[in-house]
Amino acid sequence: MLKEQIDADLKAAMIAKDQTTLDTLRMLRARIKNEEIAKGKDFVDEEIVSVIGSEVKRRKDSITAYTEGNRPELAEKEQSEITVLQKYLPAQLSEQEVTQIITEALAGQTFQSSEFGKAMALVMPKLKGKADGSLISKILKEKLS
Repeated sequence: MLKEQIDADLKAAMIAKDQTTLDTLRMLRARIKNEEIAKGKDFVDEEIVSVIGSEVKRRKDSITAYTEGNRPELAEKEQSEITVLQKYLPAQLSEQEVTQIITEALAGQTFQSSEFGKAMALVMPKLKGKADGSLISKILKEKLS
């Protein structure tokens, strides 16, 4: 299970004195625990992957802000945390693979560009956790236009 893997890697980071990994995994464990308390249940791997994905997205947004604010050292720190977190995410699909899955999902369907939400609802179950949401959105908008 993913939680046990995170705990094992946390212990290994303590032994190796890898401060970046240690800090990132401690934060991740705390975030997972807080989400579990908020939902009132223990998370399974899919839910943990969702939490990790949101943490990666948060860091990507921070990198953008730090880069615009001329703070490269903070952007670098966020990037190293993303590297640690991505070890726990499933491999992301390429743009071609996402396009193919969207094309297959929309086959036989006719959506107007104003029905983007309906099309997204049809596509997301097939791609959730496997591809970046912004990439899915971009490709879907191209298909609907």
